[in-house]
Amino acid sequence: MLDKLERKFGRYAIKNLMRYIIVLYAIGFFLSFAMPEVYYTYFCLDAERILHGEVWRIFTFLLNSPSNNPIFVIFSLYFYYLLGNTLEQVWGAFRFNLYYFTGVIGTVLAAIIVYLVTGLSGLYFYMDTYYINLSLFLAFATIIPDMQVLVMFIIPVRMKWLAILDVVLLAWSFIQGGWGTRVAIVVALINFLFYFISFMRKKGPSPRQIHRKYVYKKAAAKGYGASAGYRGNRGTSPKGAGPYPGGARHRCAVCGRTELDDDTLEFRYCSKCNGNYEYCQDHLFTHTHVK
Repeated sequence: MLDKLERKFGRYAIKNLMRYIIVLYAIGFFLSFAMPEVYYTYFCLDAERILHGEVWRIFTFLLNSPSNNPIFVIFSLYFYYLLGNTLEQVWGAFRFNLYYFTGVIGTVLAAIIVYLVTGLSGLYFYMDTYYINLSLFLAFATIIPDMQVLVMFIIPVRMKWLAILDVVLLAWSFIQGGWGTRVAIVVALINFLFYFISFMRKKGPSPRQIHRKYVYKKAAAKGYGASAGYRGNRGTSPKGAGPYPGGARHRCAVCGRTELDDDTLEFRYCSKCNGNYEYCQDHLFTHTHVK
């Protein structure tokens, strides 16, 4: 279904969407800093007021900044830009747009449903962009679980452990929170699970492989490989005529994988090694040079 939607509507996707979202967060931060009450009075997600004609709140609640601390807001905005930009590079602009706006629409519908069921407006429960951003974080941690971040700018922690901690906190918030919190959590998790189940069922490279290939190509485009003393692939030959068993043309000198094992692998020769040693992208910059 996602493939069909992308073929039909992909050209309408907003590229670099997270840049615009970060701009909205920055505007919201300065707005709350200059006039603290204006966001809650005119822009927050209040289902009662939306149903009474203030439809702009469907969009303006995105002005809510992930942090109100002048110091931490810079790091928060950079962190969320990193999450969103990486997901767009892995999924493509259309799927990232769909993922983000599904979270936005789901949050708005959740607020309206809670209001219609309980009669409580945004004055009694508060729904913002927190769980939308959390779904971005969970998606990022699933794709790059071993990436390290510095908690409190000091303690290195892998993303997968932070994701597990967030899931535990989500469970606690679901138990202790009100209906608004519970519905927002369910919407965020359904959005996350739907997309990753679709990727697990899809044939071809996994999101993690796509990201790894993107990082490698980005480093190569900046000339990183050339400055480090690496040469490009050998000239290709017809399939079945390669120098390795099975007709493979490239083989990593560390792990022994070839392009027949994974067609997303990239191979380069190392000019610093004594001899023609070829490495995949996972070992290109980490192997011990042969002297």
